Amino acid sequence: MLITLLILTVLIVMWGVGAYNALISLKNQVANAWKQIDVQLKRRHDLIPNLIAAVKGAMTFEKGTLEAVVAARNQAISVSAGGDVAKIAAVEGQLTGALHRLLAVVEADPDLKATANIGQLQEELTSTENKIAFARQLYNDVATQYNTKQRQVPTVFVAGIAGATPAPLWEITDEAERAVPKVDLS
Repeated sequence: MLITLLILTVLIVMWGVGAYNALISLKNQVANAWKQIDVQLKRRHDLIPNLIAAVKGAMTFEKGTLEAVVAARNQAISVSAGGDVAKIAAVEGQLTGALHRLLAVVEADPDLKATANIGQLQEELTSTENKIAFARQLYNDVATQYNTKQRQVPTVFVAGIAGATPAPLWEITDEAERAVPKVDLS
């Protein structure tokens, strides 16, 4: 009887340690995935001044577009320090919209489009946007695993001890970013 109780206690403790470690591992993966988004957002924020400088002289007629991109970038940089996923997603969505408007203007201007420097910056920005999208996807995947794990029985009993709180998902809040792009092949 005593041996059975001892074995049962050891098994419960081992399960608790395993559940705790699994939650901590997922929590760290969520933090890492968030930092990957942060790295790519920083890269985008760093590319924008180069793009603005490259098109500034040729785009005096589109000064409002340039100002919108600069303002959105500055707001994104100031909000990114807070770490609030919802706020950062909203502000980055506004920046994405402003960048799309700027790139549409560049595409429509044959002189700007033909400039090698602008083409290279566009390519780098497009590559960075793709990396941001992949980083967001990874973050949401890992955050979903973490959120699911901490709500499943019997792990839910260890979640409080592990300090597990639900990780917010990266959501698109800007309707312009959610809108389907129009393609005109004429």
